[in-house]
Amino acid sequence: MESQNHHIPHYQTSQHSPETTNNSPTSSNSPAKIIHKVKKNLVFQSKWAEINGAMGDLGTYIPIVLALTLAKDLDLGTTLIFTGIYNIVTGAIYGVPMPVQPMKSIAAVAISNGSDFGIPEIMAAGICTGGILFVLGVTGLMHLAYKLIPLPVVRGIQLSQGLSFAMSAVKYIRNVQDFAKSKVKGNRHWLGLDGLVLAIVCACFIIIVNGAGEESAEREANDHEEERPKRSRLRRIVASLPSAFIVFLLGVILAFVRRPNVVKDINFGPSSIEVLKITKHAWKEGFIKGTIPQLPLSVLNSVIAVCKLSADLFPGKHFSATSVSVTVGLMNLVGCWFGAMPCCHGAGGLAGQYKFGGRSGGCVALLGAVKMVLGLVLGSSLVMVLDQFPVGVLGVLLLFAGIELAMASRDMNSKEEFFVMLVCTSVSLVGSSAALGFVCGIVVHVLLKIRKF
Repeated sequence: MESQNHHIPHYQTSQHSPETTNNSPTSSNSPAKIIHKVKKNLVFQSKWAEINGAMGDLGTYIPIVLALTLAKDLDLGTTLIFTGIYNIVTGAIYGVPMPVQPMKSIAAVAISNGSDFGIPEIMAAGICTGGILFVLGVTGLMHLAYKLIPLPVVRGIQLSQGLSFAMSAVKYIRNVQDFAKSKVKGNRHWLGLDGLVLAIVCACFIIIVNGAGEESAEREANDHEEERPKRSRLRRIVASLPSAFIVFLLGVILAFVRRPNVVKDINFGPSSIEVLKITKHAWKEGFIKGTIPQLPLSVLNSVIAVCKLSADLFPGKHFSATSVSVTVGLMNLVGCWFGAMPCCHGAGGLAGQYKFGGRSGGCVALLGAVKMVLGLVLGSSLVMVLDQFPVGVLGVLLLFAGIELAMASRDMNSKEEFFVMLVCTSVSLVGSSAALGFVCGIVVHVLLKIRKF
């Protein structure tokens, strides 16, 4: 059996220029080379590991999509179809488990602003954000930012985002959530089909199967030792289990057990896809309330941090900040006009999919294919199933994704680097703003450089 518990490497700072590598979508113009590259990018490195890895981003994706669907009447069917296409295309282009996540700041504004910020405003915010990212990409300004931003500042953003995910995950596990109102209903009961015991058992199961990711590294480090003891057959079987897939499948089964008659309420067939009409007022509100807070997070976490983390996790597959910025921009410049949720890439999703075994573009392409099938067959009716999915189980998946992202910061080699990183992290968490943390991190970094003169 194949094991998804792969080695998580010690992160190294890449010295290669991101613009001169071979993973930019425009690096090869020959049709034969493009076809060969796409096939190579979509090939599974390990069947069960890749399937398991596809589950690693759902702890972020499902709660936000569910909240927007319940609170703002987001077209879930259309969102599934478009995000499925995004998954397949980005998997084919980059050859790594590049995630497609909701734009979190826009989603947070939409949920907290009531009827003043509806679907037209959400889509206007997504289009504006995507347009700016597209321009930053094609003009080369995103590449310039990638080269100039110090690594400790990027690590600070990653650490804060990872810890933020982990803290949200603990809230999902401990408290009953009302996603439609973005509120906590009370403490979660110990027993039940969405109880604390279920979440704890799922977390323990994932830890037993995946560990902390150090086992393969230790094995490779000791390969030269002839006296290294062999792993038992039972341990090999346990390590090969697709833990995240099993946990997610359990959640789906429990969703139907919690409400058996949900099957009767399902209407088969896709949602009707129409071009949205966006008023001038919606453009204004969307840009001011949605784009402005979302843009710093998209630049830092969806582009720069993703490129840095990808270079760490996949040393042979560097790709440019320009191409990532362009793909994020195009996703929203196309999909938002039809009511698909504003999307971006994210370092947390990439870390989560890597944690559970995702190693190729085939991982997210498979996830994209499943989303498209669900969107075409079930459409928006799927929201009734997701509403019964155990939130504690989603919290467990999100917890491990957040921890994996936070662990990327362990490559800081000096006290000065740690200092800058922790200042950036602290301000980002306390101020709830990646932009504010970024500014403080840059200021501290510059002051420390001045001090040396």
